[in-house]
Amino acid sequence: MFFVCPVALISLLGLPAVTFAHQAQAPAPPPAPQTPPPAAPAPQTPPGADPAQSDPKPATPPEGANRIFGVLPNYTSVEDPTIVKPVTNSDVFKMAALDSFDPMVYPLFGFVAGVNHLQNNPPEWGGGWPGYGRRYAAAFADNTVCSIITTGVMPSLLQQDPRYFVLGKGRFLYRVGYSASRSAVTHSRTGKKQLNISEIGGTLVVATISNLYYPSTQRNVSDTLMRWGTQAMWDTVSNEMKEFWPDIRHMLHGL
Repeated sequence: MFFVCPVALISLLGLPAVTFAHQAQAPAPPPAPQTPPPAAPAPQTPPGADPAQSDPKPATPPEGANRIFGVLPNYTSVEDPTIVKPVTNSDVFKMAALDSFDPMVYPLFGFVAGVNHLQNNPPEWGGGWPGYGRRYAAAFADNTVCSIITTGVMPSLLQQDPRYFVLGKGRFLYRVGYSASRSAVTHSRTGKKQLNISEIGGTLVVATISNLYYPSTQRNVSDTLMRWGTQAMWDTVSNEMKEFWPDIRHMLHGL
């Protein structure tokens, strides 16, 4: 039996066999590391800007701005003209609806009706609860029709802006004159000053419509003009309150 010693076999094969074995068992070189693609640059924030406020939100009116003394509707005032956006027909009708149907107007109608009831004005409506009810309905109709016509319908037809822009600075008498003049002066949708036909003509239309529900004795020209002048006067008083309400609110509440 032929037997070959392992040591002798290795000596016989020699160094090339050892070298071949080492080459056969040598591990493959590791792959070259891959360079990751460059990351996209982060969005830049303008100098001085707050990243949390990079998406501006529409400005909201200050708390308490929508009602004067917490009672009188005040949805048409603009206290900061630097953040004003153009008004649309939809906007003006929304403002008219808010002024007409704000929950606080109903007690106000009750007060106006109560004053007229105590004065028995007009006498044709008599006394008692029926008379008070007629006067309450008239106060509601006067205010609602006036808001819809002067704030909604006329500004839409004439493309005027029915909002009141608070001056907010200057001498007291100058601001009084400015607010009173807004009954005659307004702005177009493009910001140009115009004769306030929406107010002047609108209140005349309202006074004429009121002839449909006032007693027949008050449907003449003089009474109609009287109601027109009274409505224009109250609208001017309303402008005065809108002008100085921010000052009063700041003194009372710090807002």
